[in-house]
Amino acid sequence: MYKIAFDLFLKTHKASLLLPKYELFELGSQLRRSSDSVITNIVEGYGRSTYRNDYIRFLIYSHASNDETINHLEKIMILYPNFSLEFETLRNEYNTLGGKINIYKKWVIENWNKNNLQ
Repeated sequence: MYKIAFDLFLKTHKASLLLPKYELFELGSQLRRSSDSVITNIVEGYGRSTYRNDYIRFLIYSHASNDETINHLEKIMILYPNFSLEFETLRNEYNTLGGKINIYKKWVIENWNKNNLQ
């Protein structure tokens, strides 16, 4: 999941630079920040994984940032149809990643530190 999120961040960052110059610091910046937040929250949550509830909270944040990223990609697809194919591919990959984050979050809720009541 981390590797997928990291690779998607790199692709998204590069694709955001295709936007018109005036959009680089508006919607492009929001897209870059939300895609970075997906992976950053995975990493920070894992760093706190000794505490199950902290880990779950950061997985929730990561999933929410993933949804935000999808929203930005959909706006770009509508506003800039000439880049639609590039951003649609990213949106589909983020949809898949969101499913993986959600499944993993559920697994952590049910199984993480099962023998250790925290």
